[in-house]
Amino acid sequence: MSSPPRQLSSIKLRGGKDIESVDLVLGDLRRPILRQGEGTFVERFDERLSFATDQLSLEVRRQKKRIFRAAEAVTETVTVDFSEVQSGSVIKRGKVHITLEVSSQSVSNNPAPDQRSHLAATPGGLKPTTEELIEQCPRFRILVVGKTGAGKSSLINRVFGVKTAGVADDKPGEAMIEKELISPQNDRFILHDSRGFEPAEGRNYDTVKSFIEARKKEQHIKDQLHAVWFCFPVPIIEYGERLLEDGAETFLEQSNEALGNIPTVVVFTKYDKLLAHIEVVHEGDPEAEAKRYLQRHCVEPIQKFLKDKAILHVAVSSNPKCERGHDQLTKLTYERVSESFTSQSDMVSAVPFAAAGAQRMVPRVKIESSINVGKQRYWRALASSTNFWGFTMLDCLGVIHTDMISVWNFYDPSGYLSSKEFRDLMVNMIAEVDTPTESSPASTNLTRSDTFSGPFPLMAAAVVYLPFAAGLALVRWINESYQRLQNVHQKFMAYIVDLTHVLDILFALKGNEGGKKLTRRAIKLAFNAYYASSWKGKVHDSIRQFKHTITDRDEIIEKIEALVLASGREIHVTSVVEGIQPVDLEKDEEWHC
Repeated sequence: MSSPPRQLSSIKLRGGKDIESVDLVLGDLRRPILRQGEGTFVERFDERLSFATDQLSLEVRRQKKRIFRAAEAVTETVTVDFSEVQSGSVIKRGKVHITLEVSSQSVSNNPAPDQRSHLAATPGGLKPTTEELIEQCPRFRILVVGKTGAGKSSLINRVFGVKTAGVADDKPGEAMIEKELISPQNDRFILHDSRGFEPAEGRNYDTVKSFIEARKKEQHIKDQLHAVWFCFPVPIIEYGERLLEDGAETFLEQSNEALGNIPTVVVFTKYDKLLAHIEVVHEGDPEAEAKRYLQRHCVEPIQKFLKDKAILHVAVSSNPKCERGHDQLTKLTYERVSESFTSQSDMVSAVPFAAAGAQRMVPRVKIESSINVGKQRYWRALASSTNFWGFTMLDCLGVIHTDMISVWNFYDPSGYLSSKEFRDLMVNMIAEVDTPTESSPASTNLTRSDTFSGPFPLMAAAVVYLPFAAGLALVRWINESYQRLQNVHQKFMAYIVDLTHVLDILFALKGNEGGKKLTRRAIKLAFNAYYASSWKGKVHDSIRQFKHTITDRDEIIEKIEALVLASGREIHVTSVVEGIQPVDLEKDEEWHC
């Protein structure tokens, strides 16, 4: 009778200052143990490492010093038999002291197909990285300060993809800075709304200052302020308008002390009004003149009160006919938040993750956040990952899928992107990396419209057909154990890259439509458009031809990054979206019609 699988939750090794590195070896898998000081190496497995062997090995590399000769690198293998292990006890091998936290547990490597409802992480097994990040910081918390009519509602609605932000732009006197405003269409951010500093608002600068200082003292990061936007409408000086009221001047003079390191951006709103004015009164290039005007009448006055301190600022117009600045504001805020709340270069912080998920403006920010989340755990060493040891490909792809969907944060109350049907579509698409097939003409005919009259090209009654038939069985390897598959890294690479591109296309179709639910029709269109594109074919060819070697660099992650952030990504997305027939994306339909 074979021994039940064991689970290793942590390992610690101490053995002298001359140790350079330590690797854990289990069969063909190898994982470096991180240095935690001179002669001490520690690794804690966020997801317990499951294995069925009776031994584990540690490769310990030392630098042996020689008199009158160069130091010599020496590698020794330390073997531990689990019959001698008691969890938490110290095992001695000469100068090496090893502490293991181990438990035994029955694990099924190959669940029967009818025991799974969909491609999802095994309960109690592979925990999504995003779940832990959301536990630390469920929502991105932002304070927006601006007087009535400053355009705060339009700004928030556009950047965060909601229908109504609930700010007090149109309700003078009703803004309560302590109130947490959470939109049902995007619950990944909290808005604190403050009135401006005009005379009618009394001493509001004291209220804002007290609120900011109180939030800075909060113990938990989720309760702290993560960003502040100060909104000032661009004044038309010729009309007697002012940029700053007396209260705003007072606050700015004290802002360095009050704000501290909180990421802060000054937003000059209603930039379209300035452009329209300049086009009337100025001859020449209105864009160039508007930039000079903004610098002279907006940026420099604020710098004066900040004692010439450089300010982060963006000019924004939310007028649909002259929309601009939202993407720049989003990227600037995300970059500043990442600088302020990231402690370790190799660890994703909960606050930048929350900021990336909350915004629905810049898809590249979401892609970069997906990469950061993946690098923290499940994308590392995909060809020989100890995170996946003992789990099926169903489990492994499931947890990666969950993490990526969480980062993109579509308004998907029905959970279509997490459904069995969509996950199965993705699996069947990446199966073509193993056995490439030519797309048939029928697969590129994405929609069929019933006959109807009318002059408009929008096909409200169109039906979107998928390239895979209903009930099509998943590829056999999906229920195989991770460690049994050849070229397993190619399957992961294809899944990550394909899913990223499908979500990128879907974002172009639906990502920023405030208050509109995601439909299966929209998802099917995005999937079909990518599946039938030459873009997918080039991606799969590149993955098939990719050869990786074992080096200090993770070449697989580098290749994934190169594919999802390729310089032509936006061109591909635009080209694919332009080829989609115009249909009513708000109308929902079954996966297989």
